[in-house]
Parts: sequence; C-alpha cells; structure tokens
Amino acid sequence: MIVSTLIFCMLLGCTAGFLAGLLGIGGGLVIVPALVYLLPSLGIQAELVMPISLATSLACIMFTTISAAWAHHKNANIPWAIARKLMATIALGALIGAYIADALSSATLTIIFAFAVILLATYMLLSIRVVKVKPMPSDKIIEAIGLSTGTIASLMGISGGAILVPVLTYFSMSIRHAIGTATICGFVVATFGAMGFIITGIDQENLPEWSLGYIYLPALLGVVTTSSLFAPLGVKLAGKLPVRTLKKMFAAFLIVVAIKMIFK
Repeated sequence: MIVSTLIFCMLLGCTAGFLAGLLGIGGGLVIVPALVYLLPSLGIQAELVMPISLATSLACIMFTTISAAWAHHKNANIPWAIARKLMATIALGALIGAYIADALSSATLTIIFAFAVILLATYMLLSIRVVKVKPMPSDKIIEAIGLSTGTIASLMGISGGAILVPVLTYFSMSIRHAIGTATICGFVVATFGAMGFIITGIDQENLPEWSLGYIYLPALLGVVTTSSLFAPLGVKLAGKLPVRTLKKMFAAFLIVVAIKMIFK
C-alpha cells in the first residue's frame, strides 16, 4: 500500500509541478483534491482526510517553493521592505489557519476549500485584469493583508499566491515584484502552516502510519520527488502552448471538482 501511494503521489507531483510551471498556479489547488480522493482508499477515516490533505499539501509547497524563492531573490524580484511586513503576519495567519482547521470538521473544511477554489477558479476563468489604481497602503493594512492571506491559505492548503498577486498588483506593485513577493510569502505560509498542522495533529488518534502530525509522509515524499523536476518543463512549454485557453479550461475543471467535493 505504501509503494502504490508513493507511485500515485509521484504522478501527482508530475502533474502539479507541470501545471504550476505552465499555468502559474499553486500546486495546492491540484494536490488537495487529489489527496481527498486518494486517502479514503487507504483506509484513512473520513474525519481525518481533509486535515491530512491540507497539511501534506502545505508540506509539499514548503519544499517546492525554496528554489523558486531563492531564484526570485537573486533576480531582485522581491521588494524586501514590503515582503518582510507581509511575512511576519502571514506566518501568524498560517498558524491560526492550522489551529482553526484542527477545530473544524472535515466536512466544513471541504466546503470552505471548495467554495474558495470556485472563487479563485472563476477569477482565472474570467481572466479578470487588475488595474493599478492605488498606491501601496499603510503598514497596518499590509500587515492585515498578510494575516488574512496566511489564514485563508493555510485553511486551503495553498501558498496564497493566487490571493497576493492580484492584491499587490492592485496596489501598484509590478507583476514581477508581486510574483516574487508571493513566492517568498508562499514559503512562509507553507512552513508555518505545516508546523501548525504538526503541532495540532501530534496527539491525534487514528492517524495512518508514517504520519508527522497531520502530514502523511509517503504522499509528501512522492509529490516532492517529481514536482520540482516537472515545473521547468511546464515553464518551457508555456511559450509554445495557448496558455490563456488552457488556464480557462483548467479553471473550469477546478470548478467542477470543487462542486463535486461539496455534494460528495
């Protein structure tokens, strides 16, 4: 069973990494739904499926965003004066999100995730363009943005880039700096969110073998083994394929998956 899980998650890592590189979407939007459908077949209790999926997704993102964040730093794509303010409260928000997730039922977490995915996918589907209309807000508002982004992202098992990039570009930040900031903040979300899920799940009963808190280690190993290898392939093909059309098709697919999760 462990071997088959590793193989499935390696294939999942290929898909998540490729789509992340091709479409610029976070791997969590792929990893969480896939694990939600995989874990019950391993005999994992229904009440544990969603927190394990979220925690494992965040742990995967923690490993896969390291190299991207470093690359953005070397290319001077991260405005650290703003990024540091966001990172401090994003870390706190990610921990809060993990504790909230531990207190909610798996069914409630599924509904929260599904509705949030529908909103994000609708944004992608309609190709809404954010016009730069406002200057960067005060430090307090930046910190509030970080706190809310960290909490929501942790609750969804995603890096938060789909939230941060539109917000930062709305406040007149260049798309290059917005993506760089979102990448380093995504690493912070994943690290502190995963840490929170480890702490809250460490004394949880009936977790599967090879679990660290709510993180399911075989799935983590499978995904991270291949995702970083296939992300560059997606980036390479992005210039050759109709990415805008593919992104809309993928967004429509996400909406269908999310609706199915709600009514499952």
